[in-house]
Amino acid sequence: MKTIRMTMAQALIKFLDNQYVEVDGVELKFVKGIFTIFGHGNVLGIGQALEQDPGELIVHQGRNEQGMAHAAMGFTKQLNRKQIYACTSSVGPGAANMITAAATASANRIPVLFLPGDTYATRQPDPVLQQIEQYHDLTISTNDAFKAVSKYWDRISRPEQLMTACINAMRVLTDPADTGAVTLALPQDVQGEAYDYPDYFFKKRVHRIERRPATAEMIQDAVKLISKKKKPMLICGGGVRYSEAADIFKKFAEKFNIPFGETQAGKSAIVWSHELNLGGIGETGSLAANTIAKEVDLVIGVGTRYTDFTTSSKWLFQNPEVEFVNINVAEFDAYKLDAVKVVADAKVALTSLYDGLEKVEYKTGYINEIKEAREAYIAEIDRVYAVEYTGEGFVPEIADHIDREAVFGEFQELTGSCLTQSRVLGVLNEMLSESDIIVGASGSLPGDLQRAWRPKGENTYHMEYGYSCMGYEVNASLGVKMAEPDKEVYTFVGDGSYMMLHSELPTSIQERQKINVILLDNMTFGCINNLQLEHGMDSFGTEFRFRDEATGKLTGGFVPIDFAMNAASYGCKTYTVKTIEELKAAIIDSKKQTVSTLIDIKVLPKTMIHKYNSWWRVGVAEVSESERIQGVYKNLRKNIDKARHY
Repeated sequence: MKTIRMTMAQALIKFLDNQYVEVDGVELKFVKGIFTIFGHGNVLGIGQALEQDPGELIVHQGRNEQGMAHAAMGFTKQLNRKQIYACTSSVGPGAANMITAAATASANRIPVLFLPGDTYATRQPDPVLQQIEQYHDLTISTNDAFKAVSKYWDRISRPEQLMTACINAMRVLTDPADTGAVTLALPQDVQGEAYDYPDYFFKKRVHRIERRPATAEMIQDAVKLISKKKKPMLICGGGVRYSEAADIFKKFAEKFNIPFGETQAGKSAIVWSHELNLGGIGETGSLAANTIAKEVDLVIGVGTRYTDFTTSSKWLFQNPEVEFVNINVAEFDAYKLDAVKVVADAKVALTSLYDGLEKVEYKTGYINEIKEAREAYIAEIDRVYAVEYTGEGFVPEIADHIDREAVFGEFQELTGSCLTQSRVLGVLNEMLSESDIIVGASGSLPGDLQRAWRPKGENTYHMEYGYSCMGYEVNASLGVKMAEPDKEVYTFVGDGSYMMLHSELPTSIQERQKINVILLDNMTFGCINNLQLEHGMDSFGTEFRFRDEATGKLTGGFVPIDFAMNAASYGCKTYTVKTIEELKAAIIDSKKQTVSTLIDIKVLPKTMIHKYNSWWRVGVAEVSESERIQGVYKNLRKNIDKARHY
């Protein structure tokens, strides 16, 4: 047996550089590169290995461990999980920073490889810098926290353990049904230890991502159930995009005249103008999808996890005869809602199901319902996109107990802007081209976008809503741009999320990867403020206000921030927008730039788009001094009775 004497870190890098995937006969290098922030726990191990021989791996310098990992996730998500980045940090705060990103990756089923440094396996220098000592168990380090958010976790306490750990890491990273964050904790002394690795460990490996077919019995069960139903509805989930099943999904819907709603991950798999596309579904769904969903007698979920936002906390489908067919490569998801299970790749399963239904000459019972729902949906989007505040009143769409005029007046006096959020989104939707990609994750924007955004091009709507992680937006946009360098990428982010984390914006300057940040500043955590008001509370701890010296509470004036100045300090081209004319001019000019841009748009708080025929279960106080909250709690009990229990 031939061997190569290498350090554990050198062997890890050489192994990663030789991993490939094959999808539908096309071979692609799997690990594109590695994002790094070096510290004492990894700089002399992985750092030395990368300096000596990175192979074809591209090394990127991050600014924040969570931010760079979000960039890695954005890259992989945009490429339908066919290529990944690894991320390395030191132990301690660097590793802890990545835990949130690992959770985001696992919740969304996106493969990202995490390589945090760890404390010493020998324990000789304990407690080493940044080590947490647990008196009852000295094997525990910060990296144990990754266990709860990783699909595979391992600690390499001897250099020879690297081999089985790496094989298992690849097994999970390339598994469509069980992918997510993979964490290999690397003790810093072991990173530098040498071992005689067999040369076959470094051979080129091609991991075939195969399309799992459905069994004949699964298809028969699904055909049998569907054949009995007259008002079915499809749900286009993220699995439609990841399996690249959009064409057969459209063909299936058209053949049998079945309308479809979209999840956040599935949106833009098919463009909005398709005559059977009813838009987003669920708590943040559109008027059309949620209207049709109330009456359907069958739901065919394709590649969806059925989150509480998709099902409105299992409340949306009100027809007592409604049943479910679940097409999902993950058996766990296929079992949800007591469905008829089709555990298979979406593309393969839809093809088989198409053939089966064609043989029985299946037809739905829809007449004009789909067309009428779409017409009402289009008219409603046109309406909300045109809403403006003129100072002469505003239709309340959140809560009527708030003095909206006073808040608007204060904001307008401070900023000089009276733009509404929905109007701004309408202009952006009109002006961005069909190839432009929008990225988002948290706050009120994902809801508004799922309800009203009209994707003109396929796979141009990139929303992380499995974890709805604040701070994903700007950083993931860098990854999306790296995945699609020839396209314009637009980050849709609120002021709260931007302030929480935008670390890789300067990295985009460093890498000469232009992204465009569309920042809507309403001086509020707008989404949660909306949730408070909708459920009987007043604004409390969700508006960005100075502390009132008289009361000691955060009820003073709004806290103004010049976000354009902040981004300009990084080298971005920036714009401050207070009118529609300024917004249009900024968009036009930003397209001409070669560096990253930021458009700081001042928008009136509390002007997001309201919900449509949906309900979402949240924890409401059972006992309260507020009559409004008491009323909300009574409504909660009524709606729980209408929802499915599991």
